Amino acid sequence: MMATRLTLMTTIFLVGYSAAIAEPAQDAILPASVIFATSTGYWEDDGNAPPVERAPAAAESVSDSQGKRHGYYKLFAVRQPDRTSKVYLQQIAQTETGPAVASTIELQEISDLKPYVTDIRPENSSGIVKQPGLFATVYLKTDPAAEPNGWTVLIDELGDITIEKATN
Repeated sequence: MMATRLTLMTTIFLVGYSAAIAEPAQDAILPASVIFATSTGYWEDDGNAPPVERAPAAAESVSDSQGKRHGYYKLFAVRQPDRTSKVYLQQIAQTETGPAVASTIELQEISDLKPYVTDIRPENSSGIVKQPGLFATVYLKTDPAAEPNGWTVLIDELGDITIEKATN
């Protein structure tokens, strides 16, 4: 009786263990091709400002009842099949149901370099920014054997974007 119970328990354990191994992993929250990302800066508008590149789809509408919108920026690099990267900037709106993408734009000035992005850093890591705008540095190489250099991404209080090679 004891041997049968032990055999049954071992079988149940092995079947459950095999099923757990055989189950596919859950979908990734963040695609593996996103290699660096930072959320920083602050933006707000009256709800009538044009999006940076594309209007949000109806499912991701970000206007609230007063028409005011606000949120933060997200800057991220996506690795391409040739190991170079494209760099994107998003406006993330804070809504009653949580964060929503308000707009997305590729930073063509950086992507055109066909860079090997090695890091993206915000101006500071203190969290909440009280003034509108963004300042971040994208570290990249144009040759895999070269030393990385920095490119600054600056968004002023009016929403104008400046991208230039960092000066020390």
